[in-house]
Order: sequence, then C-alpha cells, then structure tokens
Amino acid sequence: MLRITDQISLEDWELTEQFIRASGPGGQNVNKVSTAVELRFEAERSPNLPQAVKTRLRKLAGRRWTKDGAVIIQVEDTRSQARNREIARDRLADLVLKATQKPKRRIPTKPTLGSKKRRLQAKKQRGEVKSLRGKIDPDS
Repeated sequence: MLRITDQISLEDWELTEQFIRASGPGGQNVNKVSTAVELRFEAERSPNLPQAVKTRLRKLAGRRWTKDGAVIIQVEDTRSQARNREIARDRLADLVLKATQKPKRRIPTKPTLGSKKRRLQAKKQRGEVKSLRGKIDPDS
C-alpha cells in the first residue's frame, strides 16, 4: 500500500510493476539485467481517488496518461532495480499529491486610472516623435 495523504492511499492491486531492460550505455550488465521499472497505476478505476483529483491528475500526467486511464511511470535512473522501484513509487506519490492540491483561483484585476493615463501619454509622445521623422518639404 502506498500512502499519499491521511485520506488517500493506493492499494497494491492498483499498482503494477514490470521490470524491463534499461536503454543506453552500461556494457554487458545492461544486456543481462532488467533494472528499469515501469510502474502502472490504474487511476481511472481507483476507488480511493475523488473525481476532482482524477481530473487534475490526468492534466498533470500529460502523455504518461494512457487511453484506458492508467498512469505509466518509467524509471531507469540507477543500476539498482530496488532503487529504481523506490524512485518510481516516489514520483507517483508526488504526482498524486500535486493533484490533490486545488489550484488557487485567479482574480482578474483592472488597470488603474493612473496607469491608463501614463500609457496614453507615452503613446502620444511616441507618435509625435514618429511624425517628426517625416520628410521635410523643401518648398515651405
């Protein structure tokens, strides 16, 4: 069981771990040992997550969210299978914890009267500078 908060904990049946061979350099060890871990969390079917958290999790997970509603986290940071497993579980816990936090509602603000006047004054001044750049008529 993976504990996220006091109210939310993920059951073992919701998590599936699969060990695969890591990519990249590593000599003969990389060809023999499956150290990389692929952690799959069935988020859509999880009874422990509220719907609002699932929605935010879907947005946060991005391309790690599959069509059938699972979050897949791949870790191949270290050469140790156990350490990669811990890192994957920590990343999942952090992701779910971020999804539990409700985003702060933005309150739109209006520009002040002084800032509007300053903006218009600057535009007028800039226009005068540009109008003075015009060609001088030699006849007058």
